[in-house]
Amino acid sequence: MTDTLRLHYAPDNASLIIRLALEELGLPYETVLVDRSKNAQRSDNYRALNPAGKIPVLETPDGAIFETGAILLWLGDRHQKLLPPPESEQRGDFLKWMFYASNTVHANLRMTFYPEQYVAADHRTALRVGARQNLISSLDMLERLANEGHPWFAGPQVSVLDLYVVAMLRWMALYPANDTDWFDLKRWPHLLHLTECCEARESASALCRAEGMAPKPFSKPAPPNPPEGSAI
Repeated sequence: MTDTLRLHYAPDNASLIIRLALEELGLPYETVLVDRSKNAQRSDNYRALNPAGKIPVLETPDGAIFETGAILLWLGDRHQKLLPPPESEQRGDFLKWMFYASNTVHANLRMTFYPEQYVAADHRTALRVGARQNLISSLDMLERLANEGHPWFAGPQVSVLDLYVVAMLRWMALYPANDTDWFDLKRWPHLLHLTECCEARESASALCRAEGMAPKPFSKPAPPNPPEGSAI
């Protein structure tokens, strides 16, 4: 355990969502690069923190936490910001969509990035096609949700769900390189507006500085030029 929050990250990986949350909360934290070019996420030292060998990990006074959604919930609950508190009548609605983002949207997105981790070579194209159809359905649902006036999504105050969704919208526009024609954010105007609101915040500016991202990292993303490490 550590008294200091320590984020194990790689540029333009899911750790960026945690960085945004830490910045929004105004918390001091350290970063430790997980060098994906050397498969550092599969090293024994890293797996001692996250046996699944995935990024991110946040070391906390309560121990090392992995899984993006779990880290976001821990941060939000610990500091009573960026999400409805446990006693709120809005908590259930928030949680179901938070888990939907993590368990369904993010999972389908990973299938489009790493089909070789899920199926044999002969089935990879079909998996990508199916996953992208699922993503379009999910984006349609999130577009409707963003127009319903919930305070915990696309509302006047930023939430961890906002941060999670805009990061995934960035990745849909960028990855895999030269294979993103299926995605056009203008099809979902409320989600486009959400990206513009989030990237206007100081947390996004801090992200861009730290991970070598161009302005408008969510609404008009470009591949990063990180000062250290590799996004792939």
